[in-house]
Amino acid sequence: MQKNLQSLYKRALNTRSPWIARWDAARRYTIPSADDDAATLYDATAADAADNLAASIYTLLTPPESMWLQLVGESELSQNADYATTVLRANLNDSNFYTTIHQCYMDLVILGTACLFMAETPIGASSAFTFTAIPMSDIAILPNAVFHTTSMPACEVLEKYPTWTPPANLRDTIKRDPETPLKLVQSLVGTEFTAWLDVGGDIENNIVSTGTFETNPYIIFRWSVSSGELYGRGPVLRALPDIKTANKVVELVLKNATIAVSGIWMADDDGVINLQNINLTPGAIIPKAVGSSGLTPLTSGADFDVSQLILKDLRERIRHALLADRLGLLSDKEMTATEIMARNADMMRILGATYGRLLHEFIRPLCDRGLQILARRGLIAPIQLNSDAELKYIAPIAQMTATETVLGG
Repeated sequence: MQKNLQSLYKRALNTRSPWIARWDAARRYTIPSADDDAATLYDATAADAADNLAASIYTLLTPPESMWLQLVGESELSQNADYATTVLRANLNDSNFYTTIHQCYMDLVILGTACLFMAETPIGASSAFTFTAIPMSDIAILPNAVFHTTSMPACEVLEKYPTWTPPANLRDTIKRDPETPLKLVQSLVGTEFTAWLDVGGDIENNIVSTGTFETNPYIIFRWSVSSGELYGRGPVLRALPDIKTANKVVELVLKNATIAVSGIWMADDDGVINLQNINLTPGAIIPKAVGSSGLTPLTSGADFDVSQLILKDLRERIRHALLADRLGLLSDKEMTATEIMARNADMMRILGATYGRLLHEFIRPLCDRGLQILARRGLIAPIQLNSDAELKYIAPIAQMTATETVLGG
């Protein structure tokens, strides 16, 4: 089993490897890290549109101020389903779900794939759930398998897993520096959970925890998927060429503006003008030798008007790819009810496939996991979706679907 697990882990890392550079590029132009010196942003069109789209998905999919899901049971089970809906929603409201899910929506828009970890809290906590948005750089997936890599100080590892014996080549290092970071890998293959320390050698010698999960705590959902791929593609990844080009055009425009303001100058090296001491400010007097031409402006291609046309086109394409031009229609002008219905229908034609995927990969697993935890804690009667109750999704995006059906009819 351990050898198979090790080969699965390596295969998962190899599958993820080509995506790392794409994710880094997408983050660089939308949400660069504070210490990322390479992320010199000159144009914020993509960052603004990505944040706007993530906020819109948050409001359309999981609005905290309204009920967005409901369990509907048969006549004899309807009371249990109603009560389960109330308890599930109360525990979601009392948890950190609504503060965490927006981080996942940002990953969904920018990277195309997001991971929400749904854990059970200790008895007595205000909610039965706690959520963590896991960076996709820490997640590697295969069909029916998830590998989550984290880093922990050696002292915490030894305290948390006292039965683990560090390999000989690490003992002196840990003794000298108890804060030495160690890589912890948590895997879920099917329902089997295994955690081990990736410190070299066989996994079998470094396993620190095993167990089983009735439902998958790693909820991984994607914006859209190409045939044969495991990771999703989001709007930012699709618009990345335009985003990079727009950023470069703005950089060149700013450089050109600097040249236009300060100019480029020529001067004879006549021993009188000290080029190191020249300060081009209003009112400055620069001495020159008799008969010398002094400072002469160098003609440059300062007329860069075509850049504005290119930049306008690029920004429009970026905003179109990230749906900013559609999401802003309501705020641009007053619209009639018919216009709003037509706009909602248009939005659903664009988001329909993504909505269907999110319903299958995000909403349903979230409810399955939540109901299973609540039933195990004795807070509700055991409920199985499809057999005991039907999940009725009533978020604003689902109402858009109903509107489109009415218009289509």
